[in-house]
Amino acid sequence: SQVSFEEESQNPPAVGHWKPLMPSKGDKEEAESGCQDAGGVPEPQSTEQLNVSRLRSSSVEIREKGSEFLRDELHKAQKELKLKDKECERLSKVREQLEQELEELTASLFEEAHKMVREANTKQAAAEKQLREARGKIDMLQAEVTALKTLVITSTPSSPNRELHPQLQSPSKAGFRKGHGRNKSTSSAMVSAASHNVAPEPVSRECKEVDSILFAEFQAWKESPTLDKSCSFLDRIYREDVGPCLDFTKQELSELVRVAVEQNTLTIEPVAAQTVPVGKVAAEECGGPKKCALSGLPRTCKHRIMLGDSGSYYYISPSCRARITAVCNFFTYIRYIQQGLVRQDVELMYWEVMRLRREMSLAKLGFYPSEM
Repeated sequence: SQVSFEEESQNPPAVGHWKPLMPSKGDKEEAESGCQDAGGVPEPQSTEQLNVSRLRSSSVEIREKGSEFLRDELHKAQKELKLKDKECERLSKVREQLEQELEELTASLFEEAHKMVREANTKQAAAEKQLREARGKIDMLQAEVTALKTLVITSTPSSPNRELHPQLQSPSKAGFRKGHGRNKSTSSAMVSAASHNVAPEPVSRECKEVDSILFAEFQAWKESPTLDKSCSFLDRIYREDVGPCLDFTKQELSELVRVAVEQNTLTIEPVAAQTVPVGKVAAEECGGPKKCALSGLPRTCKHRIMLGDSGSYYYISPSCRARITAVCNFFTYIRYIQQGLVRQDVELMYWEVMRLRREMSLAKLGFYPSEM
C-alpha cells in the first residue's frame, strides 16, 4: 500500500497536467481567415509558448509540494502506527500477566478451600468420635450409678441384698465371687463385703432397741450429712470404732492408712494377681508374703495395699485386711447417704450404720472369715 501510494504521488494529478492542444483544421482556417481579415499579419508564437511553460512550472511546483506533504503525512502515520504497535504489545503482555495471576490466584483459592474442607471434616470426625466416647462413658457411669442405687436401696436389715452380701448366697456362687481384683475403698462394700464379715444371724431373730442418744445424733447428722468428723455423730464413731479399728502396731503407717481411707485413695490387691511390669522399676514393698507391714508379725499375707498413687505396696495379713475393709464399708455407706443415693427410712439407715459399726468392732477383736 505504501508503494502504490508513492507511485500515485509521483504521477501528476489530472487537474494540473497540461497538454498542448493541436488546433484542428477548421480552427486553422478560421485563424488564417481572421488574420487575413485583420490585415494579413500573423500573431507571434512566443507568447503561447511562454504561457505553456508557466503552466508547466506551476504544475511541477504543485506536484512537488503535494508529494512533500504526503511524505510528511506518511511519516507521521508510520510513527503513530509504530507507537500503537508498541502499545498493543505492552497491553498484550499486561493481559497475559493478569491472566497468569488470575489462574494462580484461582488455583490457590481452590487449594485453600479444599484444605479448609479437609480440616473441617477431620475436626468433625474427631468431635463425633469424642462425642461417642463421652456418651459411652455417660452410659457406663449411669449404669454404674443405677447398679449402686439398686444394691444400696434394696439392702435393708430386714431383707438384705444377696449381691451386696455374698455370704447369704449359695456356696457355689459365694466361691465364684471369692477372688477379686483391684479394689478401691469405695467399691469394697459391693465386691467383698462378706469376705471380712462374720456371718451374722438373721436380723429377724435378733432383739433390737434403738438407743435414743445415738439415734438423735444420727438424725441430726442426716439433716445435713457431712464427712467432717467434728460433728457429734462422726466424732463418736471415730473415737469408738474407726480409731481403734485402724490402730495398728506400726503407728506411722497406721496414720497413713487412716488418711487414705478417709480420702478414698486406698487400694487393696491380691498378691498372686499382681506382677511387676517388665522394664519398670519395682515398687517399694514393705513387709512380705510372710510378714505383715501393719502389725509387724509373721503372717501369711494374701493381699497388699497401696496408699494413693505413691507406688509403694505394703503386705497385710487377713486380720488387718478385715479391719481396713470394715472401715471402708462404713465410709462407703455414709458417702452414699451424703450423695443422696440411699432412699430409705431414717430408722433403717440407722440400723445399717449400727451393723457396720458392729463389723468394725468384730474386726478389731480379731474376728474375720477363714477365706480372708
